[in-house]
Order: sequence, then C-alpha cells, then structure tokens
Amino acid sequence: MAKPGLDELVFVPLGGVGEIGMNMAAYGFGPARSRKWIVVDCGVTFAGPQEPGVELILPDPAFLEENADDILALILTHSHEDHYGAVLDLWPAFDRPVYATDFTTLMLSAKRESEGIVESVDVKRMVVGKPFAVGPFTIEAINVTHSIPESCALLITTSAGRVIHTGDWKLDPHPVGGAPTDLARFAKIGEDRSGPIALICDSTNAMKDGTSPSEDEVASTLEALIAEAPHRVAITTFASNVGRVISVARAAQKAGRKVVMSGRALHRITGIARELGMLEGIEPFLDQNEYKTLPRKDVVLLCTGSQGEARAAIARIAREEHPEISLNAGDRMIFSSWAIPGNEREVIDIQNLLIDRGIEVITRDHAMVHTTGHPRREELKQLYDLVKPDVLVPVHGEAAHLEAHALLGRQHGIDTVVHARNGDMVRLFPETTQFPGEVRVGQLYLDGNVLCTPEESGVKGRRRLSFGGHIVVSLCVNSSGQIMAGPELVIEGLPDVEDDEESLPDVVRRAVTGTLKSIPPKRRSDSEMVNNALHRAVRSEVTSYWGRKPNVTIFVHRV
Repeated sequence: MAKPGLDELVFVPLGGVGEIGMNMAAYGFGPARSRKWIVVDCGVTFAGPQEPGVELILPDPAFLEENADDILALILTHSHEDHYGAVLDLWPAFDRPVYATDFTTLMLSAKRESEGIVESVDVKRMVVGKPFAVGPFTIEAINVTHSIPESCALLITTSAGRVIHTGDWKLDPHPVGGAPTDLARFAKIGEDRSGPIALICDSTNAMKDGTSPSEDEVASTLEALIAEAPHRVAITTFASNVGRVISVARAAQKAGRKVVMSGRALHRITGIARELGMLEGIEPFLDQNEYKTLPRKDVVLLCTGSQGEARAAIARIAREEHPEISLNAGDRMIFSSWAIPGNEREVIDIQNLLIDRGIEVITRDHAMVHTTGHPRREELKQLYDLVKPDVLVPVHGEAAHLEAHALLGRQHGIDTVVHARNGDMVRLFPETTQFPGEVRVGQLYLDGNVLCTPEESGVKGRRRLSFGGHIVVSLCVNSSGQIMAGPELVIEGLPDVEDDEESLPDVVRRAVTGTLKSIPPKRRSDSEMVNNALHRAVRSEVTSYWGRKPNVTIFVHRV
C-alpha cells in the first residue's frame, strides 16, 4: 500500500466509462487530503425514448463541486458534443480556465452564440506539441486523427508517473484535411523509461478486428458516385466532419458540379474551418436559395440530418416540406454517416420516404461512404507497441467494449489492466489500485431551459403518462354526498371507440355515480375518503374496460 501523505496520481471517470457519450474524467495529484485536480473533457449524451422531452444528458459534477477549491483547469481533447457539449452549462460555475485548440475554441464561441448562452468561460490556447504547466501537471497535446479537426491525445506528466489520455483517435495514414496521428511522438514517449506510463484509451471499436478504413477510401468512393450520377447528388453527413466535407467538395469540383449547402450547423462549422485555413483550394459553397437556379446534373447538395432529426434539412426534403430544396425520381441520395444507436428508426424512415419517391438511396451497406473515427484492434495493438504502457485503463465505451479492450491488452502483455467504471477511483501510481464506487457520479437532464436531476425532471411521470394516458374527473358534491355539478371529464391518451356499447366516458361516469351511492351518508363528509374511493373505482372500471391501468386525478369540490 502507498504510504499516507505520499504523492499519488489518480484517475476518476465521471462519465463515458460504461456508456457511449458524456465523457468527463478527473486526474488528481498529491497526497489524498490535498490533491490538485485537472478535468479532461466535459461532454453530453443525447436522450433516448426513455427520457421523453429531455434534450441532453450531462454528467453530474457533484464530485468536482466538492473539490472546487482544488480544481485547476479543464482540458478539451476535441469539439464533438460527447466531449465538449456540457462545457457552457457546467464549467462557468468553477471559474477556472479551459485549454483548447483554435478550432475547439471557435466551436465553443459559435455554440454560445447560436444557442444564446449568456455564460462564458476563460479559454486559453492549447498548441499541439507545446507542453504547458497547470499546477503540478505538465500537459502536452499530441495530434491524432479523428473525424473532426484538431483532435488531440494528452500526455499528462507528474513526478509520480505519466498518463497518455488518448481521447478519440485512429491510425489513418491518409486522412483528409488534417495530419496523421503523430506516431513518432508516441514512439518517443514509449522509449523514454524515466517513469511509468498509464494508457487511458478509447474502446469504441475494441470488438472489431483489423484496422479502420482510411478517409481517403471514402473520398474515392464519393468521387466515383458523384462523377457517374446522371442527375442531382445529395449527401448528408456529420456536420463536424470537415474532412468529409472537403472530400465532397473536391469530388464536386472534379465533376464540374457546384456544392449547395443546407443546414445551420454545416454553415457554422465550415465557416470556422475556412477561417482557420482548412478549406484552401475549396470553392465557396452556395446557399440553398441558389439550388433551384442550377441544372440537375450540376448540383451536389450537402445537407444536415444524418441522424434523422425531424427539423433538419434532409428530413424536411424527404417529407417534401423544404421551402427551397426538392429531390426527384432518379436523383441520388448518399448517407455518408452511420446512425448513432437510438436513431436508427428515424433514419430508416427518411430513407424509405426517399425510396418511395424513386430516389436512389446509398448507405454504407452499399458502398464505402463512411468510416469510423475510432481504432480497431490492430490499431490498438500498434499503439501498445509504441507506448509500452505499464497500466491500461479502457474508457469510452459500454461494458462489452471495455471488457474486449481489457482482454486485448492482457493478451498483448500489458502488466496491469484496470476494469474501471464511472465513479471508481483508480490510483495509477505508485502501486496501481482500484477503489470501486469511491466517487459520487450521476446524470443531469437538460429539460428545455432547466438543468435538473432525473428525480427533479418529472420524466418518470411522463413515461407513466405515455403508457396509461390520463383521466381527470371534477365534480361538486354537497354535504350529503349528492352530485350538484358534473362529473366533468378530461380524457387524454386513451382509446375512443365509437361503436362500443358503452363509451369510455360512460364507464367513468358510471364508476363515479355508483361509488358515491355506495358510500354511507354519514361518511360522505370525509373528503379524503371520498376522493380515494372515486380514484380506486374509476381506475378499476377503466382497467377492466381497457386492459391497462390509467393515470387518474379526482377533484371533489364541496358546495
């Protein structure tokens, strides 16, 4: 065991370990009672059907709030929502600097403006290859290839040992619009044995053999699909994938076509990329109001909505509701993306609408039109060989991804592999030890404009209403229990079948009148008892009629 008062380097995952999304981690250094902390990433995940009405889910920062005086900084690896989407909601409360690359800084600024966020954060420039000190930590950003510009791994150095926090990455020898992962720097770190190394590593594709296809393979496919298309070509992709946008633009230029862009996110992100010089040689994109002026064979439409968002451009086009853009039979629609789990049904529905209208739909099931930004097993092994880690902690994945990654690391000869989950505290150095469930973790819901805990959100009640509907009964009774007015009914979300012998309102009224008659006159003055009796009766009768238990609210007014 480590001695009391000894400087320790610890890792605490606050989100993203045991789940996809909501990535947030803390690194602490020093004796247990006086540690200083840095935070890496502050992301969100998207709510699913089980959280009706909720827009985003954020990591609960309770642990950081408990240690707020010792928090030194937040470092962002890149500007995907699952890594930086919660910064403007959570970080202003800490009043500590945020370190980010130029692209991520501009993305934060654009996000704040587009969403009308009043709070701001102090952003300091982080430059790849230039180490900087934050308290007892020295941090160096290392270039890695991912599906958004300026993605970084972090080398975190302390007197107790070093950590490579990979962020999201892959080994793509031919990326589009950016430099390849800096293998030489990783090799140099691995050769330096002045102190132990822990690898905190992306597990997203740890269950997939081989290596991830290169972005230039996608570029070649898109070039061919655009060149041979007889009419319009429409493409939807992740707005943040600037490399993919560059591939589309180059293919369009080569085919003599103009790129029309539709969607605010695409305009915003490509504007940032052009400001930073990432779109050199790419002709300006046309806005959607120029779409109708171009011949069909001269158009490449680049639009938002790859995840089936109802108000995004491609969904509106599929429903024939877009004010400027339409597609016709014989046009080609390419989904240069993949459906994030939970979005599959919405994406398929859009594709079916297009197919029914005679539009050719091409997905990654038909051609190499999309590739991942995460490493497969051979890439993971290559990184192990370069870095030679003493400790491996798989992160960024669900349980199956994490366990597959852990097994791969052990099979490859890594001495210590830690099976961490959100809320665990892992002492990396000295003497790697895991303390399960040491730290309070959880979720916050962004519900409209309100940030709240799941218990405060009312989501449980919404789910109940979605299955059982709602019956409201309001009536006035006198002291003898006689109905003086009503019952008035409001019935929402229950079936209304006209040809039944007895309608649902009839069932409810019968339950109310029958229950009041059954209560002895002397007991009808007990308002609580009358209310409970009516609630039980209405629920029971409707359950018998419908076969499901409704939600029932009773209002008994005394006159």
